Amino acid sequence: MYAKMRSYVITIWTILDPIYYFFTRLTYIDDESNKNIFRVRLTRYKGKSCVLSDGTTIKKNDMLVKIHLHNVILLKELIGHQGETIKARIIYNQVKNSLPSLAKYLHNHPEQSYIKGIIGITALNKGCRRLGFETHSISNKYYLLFKQVVFMPMYCLAVSNVSLKSLRRPPMYLFMSKNRLLDLYYKEE
Repeated sequence: MYAKMRSYVITIWTILDPIYYFFTRLTYIDDESNKNIFRVRLTRYKGKSCVLSDGTTIKKNDMLVKIHLHNVILLKELIGHQGETIKARIIYNQVKNSLPSLAKYLHNHPEQSYIKGIIGITALNKGCRRLGFETHSISNKYYLLFKQVVFMPMYCLAVSNVSLKSLRRPPMYLFMSKNRLLDLYYKEE
């Protein structure tokens, strides 16, 4: 019963996703493989200042590339897989395989010199440090609550065993400076 309901929800999500895509001003990253899990847009940072490990300071109104996971593709990829470790590995590999295209996108972007780095928000942040990301807490309590509510349906669809403790896991900002992204993932052609 749960699997059938999950399938219906993913079908509805697939239908509504183009509307979401339109209103959020997201763009796809040009990628020859068409398997990039990211959709992106330029944004101005509105949180508290933070200093990344490489010395990059992210301040209010700095320009960043905001990354969004393409949840429909990701959910379809996760269907049929059992175990949270396997699902986490799938997500990790999808993100890892998409980062070189993101680095190329940033390197070739007309606003590249003004962009400080990339930002994302996720509650699934285990393993992100191995990819080069840094996590920072969301300080605005209302925005944090909003993100917890927004992430709840995705989380419930993605995991096999939903617990109250796991639903309370706070979303975090993920940052990576432009220099770190390019150092780790950009390859000159």
